[in-house]
Amino acid sequence: MGLFHCPMGVAFYDDDDCILCEMCSATTEEEMVEASKKIRAYLRSVAPKSSPVRKIAICGKGGVGKSTVVTLMAEVLATEGYSVLVLDTDESNPGLHRMFGFDKEPKPLITVLSRFAMGQEEATDTEWLGRESIGINDIPSDYIFNRDGLKFMMIGKIEDPFQGCACSMADMTRNLMEKLVLEDKEVVLIDMEAGVESFGRGMERGVDTVLMIVEPSFESVVLAEKIAYMAEGMGINRARAILNKVPTERVRQRMIEELDKKKIRSIGTVYFNDEVNEAGFEGTALGDSKAKDDIKSIVDFLLKDETAVAQ
Repeated sequence: MGLFHCPMGVAFYDDDDCILCEMCSATTEEEMVEASKKIRAYLRSVAPKSSPVRKIAICGKGGVGKSTVVTLMAEVLATEGYSVLVLDTDESNPGLHRMFGFDKEPKPLITVLSRFAMGQEEATDTEWLGRESIGINDIPSDYIFNRDGLKFMMIGKIEDPFQGCACSMADMTRNLMEKLVLEDKEVVLIDMEAGVESFGRGMERGVDTVLMIVEPSFESVVLAEKIAYMAEGMGINRARAILNKVPTERVRQRMIEELDKKKIRSIGTVYFNDEVNEAGFEGTALGDSKAKDDIKSIVDFLLKDETAVAQ
């Protein structure tokens, strides 16, 4: 099979957390498919039937506006009294911190793995990562920027050729989300990399909600269907679509119809906004706009959706 990463994060076959799916020993495509079915069945069997909205992964095709939605959602949630942690897991997109008004990036979390990672100094405080459960306040302050009830941190970026793949970053994201224990009124928003590779690496294992950002394009709608399938296979019962960059009501209705055909539930619309588009181009903080009002309606609906499961 080539280089193998256990989807359950188990180091050895028949280890304590091994579910005996036999993915690691599969030698044919048919055996791999059967192993995948066992994994999906297991994850669905242990997934809670309902859960509060606490850990939200923002997914979608490249360029659909994931970072913009993350930024606006974080601002709205903070305004409504939530303590929000934004986790940037995209190893290529360099601009998310600027959208929050920060002029530099926090120390990448990936530096705990190597003294040479991202050109940073060797990390010394790693004990907290080995705990069975981690609270937001357990994360060393070097890795977090704070502003007005909003916390921002990043896993890391690929900066140089031959630096290696992003697999270690994916492992760190998955482990952190699985261990992270949130208090009441604490929410994590995770800005995922584009596409579905993160699902292939199991990065969303620890989340309770997947939001698919869908723009008016065929590719975006098709990818949303695949993301919903992937989320369901991980045992995530809440996968919802947010329509973004919508120019007209007619287009909105067409998008909803297409998503309905794929049994994807949409929870709101963000209409195309020149101010947001200009801020994104300039790499500056997002100000108040109609888009923020659109997101507020979506956030209010989502929080009322806490005990609902995907239709």
